[in-house]
Amino acid sequence: MIIKAEQKNTRQPARKVRLVADVVKEMSIIDAIKQLAVINRKSSLLVLKVLRQAIANATNNFGLAVDDLEIDSIVVNDGPALKRWRAVSRGRAHTILKRTCHVRVNLKTKENIKPVSEANKLETIETNKDIKNNDKLVTKPEAEESKEPKESKEINSAVVKKSREAIKLDRSKSQAVKAKVTGIGQANKLIQSQKKGSK
Repeated sequence: MIIKAEQKNTRQPARKVRLVADVVKEMSIIDAIKQLAVINRKSSLLVLKVLRQAIANATNNFGLAVDDLEIDSIVVNDGPALKRWRAVSRGRAHTILKRTCHVRVNLKTKENIKPVSEANKLETIETNKDIKNNDKLVTKPEAEESKEPKESKEINSAVVKKSREAIKLDRSKSQAVKAKVTGIGQANKLIQSQKKGSK
């Protein structure tokens, strides 16, 4: 089964986004999230967001676990270019192309894994409602517990922790970018204070 997620008309050139996508597309999902969290490029945030969107589609729409998925492909296509111009000498103008791109992430399931049926989804939703209403923990039947080994639960919790750390890094990166753009960063304040002192 193939799960898709796509981001269209992103204001970044496809060439720059492909540099990040080519690094990540052969990795496992967990390794890809870790790698994208530490790559110091603007396009890494874009690829990370689309990857997380694809994972959310798989878990929410098809009931698949992150361990059951692997990256099939990451495709970066050119989008429409915004055409602008800049005035230069002798009354001439040079063209500026502000390029855009479309990013598509395809995930596939590993072999011998079936998605959760609609009946099982409804059962889990109903049990969650019962838990909220009765404030009691509803346990699964013993047959279902035997099917799911304890190791997979530990791996799932580890994956969740790692993905949360990647999301925190993602947020801190975006905050740093905003700080650079608005000039609120501490380095800018220090430089400005030094300039005032020298005058």
